[in-house]
Amino acid sequence: MAKVTNAFDTYTATADREDLSNIIYNISPMQTPFMSSIGKRSVKNVVFDWQTESLPVPSASGELEGFELSRAAATATVRQSNVCMISKRDATVTGSQESSDPAGKRSEMAHQLAIMSKALKRDMEEALCQKGAKTTGDASTARVTGGFESWITSNDSRGTGGASTGGGAAPTDGTQRALSEDLLKDVLQLCFTNGGEPSLAICGPHNKQVISGFTSKTICRFKYSRGFSIYLFI
Repeated sequence: MAKVTNAFDTYTATADREDLSNIIYNISPMQTPFMSSIGKRSVKNVVFDWQTESLPVPSASGELEGFELSRAAATATVRQSNVCMISKRDATVTGSQESSDPAGKRSEMAHQLAIMSKALKRDMEEALCQKGAKTTGDASTARVTGGFESWITSNDSRGTGGASTGGGAAPTDGTQRALSEDLLKDVLQLCFTNGGEPSLAICGPHNKQVISGFTSKTICRFKYSRGFSIYLFI
């Protein structure tokens, strides 16, 4: 079809206003299931402590009628210690840009701070989900908070040669294996035997796809994590 003679078109126009959406679409993953699932409290020192304890070993033996009490030794609590880690994100905006009229935001600085706040939260999730050991640091070495895996002492499955040390020390990785339903059930059984009742598990996207193929309907609910290990929570 022929074009109308001398029809003024958009290819010739030089003053058409731009069409820029007033919505900014953030496509980065921002979920932090680990931090959202655990408790939190404020601390007043770079070193913070807590206590753990365990019940005595179960006994099925009975006692004689009129037995004389034999006083058992009391069990002291175990004191654990971790350190606070400093994380940072920053943003710099010129005065000229702050005075401009950017699309999708009232203030460039406020927008950048909001982005950095989300990035900082994601950084913390990344650090907590790692197996890094607790590092007290010094004047020339940054402190590092011991990650979740550095506190595990049982209810684990690390493969041949693997070991959980606990106490803020990095665990030893064992021989890598393909995740299977039997491996997961074995850990769930360990949790139950030791008094745990897992209700939530967090894993990486690959393992989530593997778990979705399991036939059991009793597996607890799973969430994605930026880490690649599987964490069970009670």
